[in-house]
Amino acid sequence: MTDTEKKLLQAQHRLEEAQARDRVKERKARTRRLIQEGAVLEKVLPEVRTIELSELEGYLSQKLGNQT
Repeated sequence: MTDTEKKLLQAQHRLEEAQARDRVKERKARTRRLIQEGAVLEKVLPEVRTIELSELEGYLSQKLGNQT
């Protein structure tokens, strides 16, 4: 393997590592946002704590008047 090939391979690995870090950062940001939104939902509508997840969408649609 030549020097140029080694440098190219190293650059490719650095790029892949950077992309992996970005994916982790994006996933953590999404998780944080979902947790915060869920907390706001529970604060505004405390009754959602007792509703099954499978029924939640219908309940919210009915509550907000967005029948689909």
